[in-house]
Amino acid sequence: MSIITVVILLFAGLAIGTLIGYLVRQQIAQSKANSAELRAEKMIAEAKNKEQEFLLQAKEKAIKIIDDAKQEEQERHKEQKQIQQRLEQRETLFDQKLLNFEDNKTKLEQKVEEVKVIRQKIEDMKVEAGKKLEVLSQLSREDARAELLKRVEDESKADLFNRMSKLEKDNGEFFDNEAKKIVIDAMQRCACNHANENTGTIVNLPSDEMKGRIIGKDGRNIKTIEKLTGCEILIDDTPGMLVISGFSMIRRRVAQLALEKLIKDGRIQPAKIEEYIDMAKKELALDIKKVGDEAVYEMGITGLDPKLISIVGRLKYRTSYGQNVLNHCTEVGYLAGMMADELGMDAFAARKAGFFHDIGKSIDHETQGAHTELGYKILKKFGLDEDTAQVAMTHHDTNPPLLLTKIVMAADAISASRIGARRDTHEEYVARLEELEKVANEFPGIEKVYAIQAGREIRVFVRPEAIDDYGAYNLAKDIARKIEQELTYPGEIKVNVIRENRVIEYAR
Repeated sequence: MSIITVVILLFAGLAIGTLIGYLVRQQIAQSKANSAELRAEKMIAEAKNKEQEFLLQAKEKAIKIIDDAKQEEQERHKEQKQIQQRLEQRETLFDQKLLNFEDNKTKLEQKVEEVKVIRQKIEDMKVEAGKKLEVLSQLSREDARAELLKRVEDESKADLFNRMSKLEKDNGEFFDNEAKKIVIDAMQRCACNHANENTGTIVNLPSDEMKGRIIGKDGRNIKTIEKLTGCEILIDDTPGMLVISGFSMIRRRVAQLALEKLIKDGRIQPAKIEEYIDMAKKELALDIKKVGDEAVYEMGITGLDPKLISIVGRLKYRTSYGQNVLNHCTEVGYLAGMMADELGMDAFAARKAGFFHDIGKSIDHETQGAHTELGYKILKKFGLDEDTAQVAMTHHDTNPPLLLTKIVMAADAISASRIGARRDTHEEYVARLEELEKVANEFPGIEKVYAIQAGREIRVFVRPEAIDDYGAYNLAKDIARKIEQELTYPGEIKVNVIRENRVIEYAR
């Protein structure tokens, strides 16, 4: 064979092999494609089956939800129907009651009209009877009423006064014996410590002859002093001195200054007594201002209102459980400042708060409120800072909000707990005397009230134009009864009501 033939055969065999390989490869690819398509169809079929299952489940749940909703709606409808029935029943009952009410109202209105008619008839009969009485008695209605009231008043005054005098005389001895039994029984059952309380001021006299001049003719001088000062002047056999007794230090100081001026002048008479007592009050006001200035200067506090300084000065004449309040406040201020300095706080603020913590005690007992509340109002009124005012308000609280208050409370306790600094009974004693005066002052027509004799007697000066002699007698009884009902006290208290007419005229 030739080479060309061989080459041709080779190319022909190569072409046939290539064709056969292509066909075989295509067949394999076709078989693989057929198998993938089958798998996809199978997956699609499975997905459709699952979809059908999910749809069926969803339909079942939806049907169940719809059934439940229908059942709930039926129950609500049933409840609404029951509520509507109850409302209709109540409305029917209310309508019935309203009809009954209107019926009763109509009947009552008819009765009211009948009563008005009857009342008018009675009034007409009274007027007619009054006119007939006026004709018969020859007196007008007003004159007859005035005459009747005057006669009843005169007769009743005499009868009541005689009856009360008789009862007092008959029962006085019996009540005295009963009171003594009660007091003796209480003394036997109770044994207490007794303390001397200083409620007196001594005034030295140049001679015993001055005692008689101070007493005056029929005691008019000493009575005038006691009335104008509210203190009791005790004059005994002790040579060269007399004692001014009273629970108020300011009253005793006024009486002391006035007596000293009278003794120096030598002209002791009611007119001079009034003059020197007025002068003593003015001098005391200046002294209070001076004391306040010295106290705030000592504490290093500046820029205060003069009125507040005067209030501070009044603390000199106030005591708390026997301790002078001004000295107490000064001591608390120093202690609080030192403790604050040790704690790294503002020593000046603590000293000022401690000094003003009891400023409310300078106010007289006539003003209502605790001394903490009064102190807060005073400090805020005169423009002091809120912390200082809060200390005055809360220094007796169990849990104060400010640390500064706790420091002042500690200083207050230190000052009060010193041995001999305070006496508990004195504060209670002063409070009792103030309460006595307060109880008596509540009655109308009273000019002045003074508790004297350590609270065993209360003197009440009345306005003569407001209360007559019979009224003074009844006033003493009423005050005594009120004291018995509202106060607790040992022994008995004498109520002395004084009614005095004073006529003054000037010859020019």
